Amino acid sequence: MIVDAATKSFSLFGYKATTMDQVAKLANVGKGTIYTFFKNKEELFEDIVSSMVKEMKAEAERVIQPELPVTENVHRALYRLLEFRSEHQLMLKLVQEEKEMGTIAVSEMLQHIEDEIIAYIKEKIESAIAKGSIRAIDSEITSFLLLKMYIALVSDWERHHQPLTSEQIADVMKSFLLKG
Repeated sequence: MIVDAATKSFSLFGYKATTMDQVAKLANVGKGTIYTFFKNKEELFEDIVSSMVKEMKAEAERVIQPELPVTENVHRALYRLLEFRSEHQLMLKLVQEEKEMGTIAVSEMLQHIEDEIIAYIKEKIESAIAKGSIRAIDSEITSFLLLKMYIALVSDWERHHQPLTSEQIADVMKSFLLKG
């Protein structure tokens, strides 16, 4: 109940505006009860974000199909991760809070989420290299560039251009992965 209430509060009001009193009220428990399980707001926030990252990875795993080429699976996983980011209320609120208020704890947590996504992609790339599906490359740099390129193609591009289809994005990604 506490985690659900805190998730709701962080999603609605953001990190900065969420208080332990507010979480206790939403959870219908005494504030002391929260401190039985969590040392402070930061620890509660970390726990919620950690669960969200696990959920993101599970979503990416659901769309991966072992019989497909690695380039297709990278595209599918990245596309699903970015869909998750754009659909999940807490992610939306965190991005908004970082942009509007620059809350340090939120910026650090968003960086942590990005690092987790890059580590996930890196693991998939290293597996593909080990199987001989793609040539040996620096998997960490490649993972970073793939994520940043994907974000740029999905969201940044649309600010001044016609949105790209999933297929167009996949073609660009395949070109960079296979030929780049």
